[in-house]
Amino acid sequence: MNNGHVNQAMRCLRGIVHNFFEHVRRFNPNLPCVLGEVSPRDTGNAVPRDYDLYISTGGPGSPYDGDGMPWVTDYSEFLEGIADSAIRGGAKQRAIFAICYSFEMVVRHFRIAAVVPRTERKFGVMPVYTTPEGQAHPLLRPFGDRLFAFEHRSWEAVDLDERKLSALGGELLARESRDGMSKGRAILGLDVTAGIEAVQFHPEADRPGVMNWVSRPEQAAAFKACYGEVTYQAMLRTLDDPRRLARTYALVIPGWMARRFNMLAPFRGYADLPPPSENLADAFASPPEVAPPERSNGVVKERVLHGA
Repeated sequence: MNNGHVNQAMRCLRGIVHNFFEHVRRFNPNLPCVLGEVSPRDTGNAVPRDYDLYISTGGPGSPYDGDGMPWVTDYSEFLEGIADSAIRGGAKQRAIFAICYSFEMVVRHFRIAAVVPRTERKFGVMPVYTTPEGQAHPLLRPFGDRLFAFEHRSWEAVDLDERKLSALGGELLARESRDGMSKGRAILGLDVTAGIEAVQFHPEADRPGVMNWVSRPEQAAAFKACYGEVTYQAMLRTLDDPRRLARTYALVIPGWMARRFNMLAPFRGYADLPPPSENLADAFASPPEVAPPERSNGVVKERVLHGA
């Protein structure tokens, strides 16, 4: 969903998936694991339906930019197909984890909140406050009442339609403020419906990527203008604290992938995976360099985690 823009997120996500595939192979040595990528906003290519697990990325741009374009129609149909497959369950169930821009697109598709522009951009390493439901949910359970994550957004989801979310079988997992108001009204994490989980923040962000961003003179100056020098220095210290951004990187997406893999395992004869380790300090500080997959017309067609 990055619309062809080069950013740190794709490098981070490739590294996370690479580590996950290594995790899979330790317990399932003969299981092929294949990464594919598609960029519908700039190529117009449809999202392939023959994968098992999907990570839908951040932007940039407005979540309204594509209205009326074929890729938005395709993405909406894709989301409905994910939910239908997850409700049916079994060996062909699929799942998606949506981040930032994709979070906004998911919220819009299911019409569970208003997606509106912020009065000013929010960016930097910020606290994310879990709800009671989020503290019990496997996605965010390891974090207690708060985690730290990188945010970079000019839009936000507010005014949750709790009745509609409940009808979908979903839950509010995290928000911008403990009380829902004092630090902002934004919704930051949702279990939307069967097979679809989404967050507004960037759990894929690693230390090199964030440092690359926050050390740029123009970004540092903008951050200090918004939040002050003291908060800027506190953010730099947070990047070196293994209890903060490093835990988010180590546990959120890897935990989601392991859990969804284990939901497929009994139907495909796979060996279950243990949950991801929090001891990923080395990977967080210096993740593996993973080249993008080769493409054919913008799409790699092999399945991820393809089984017999």
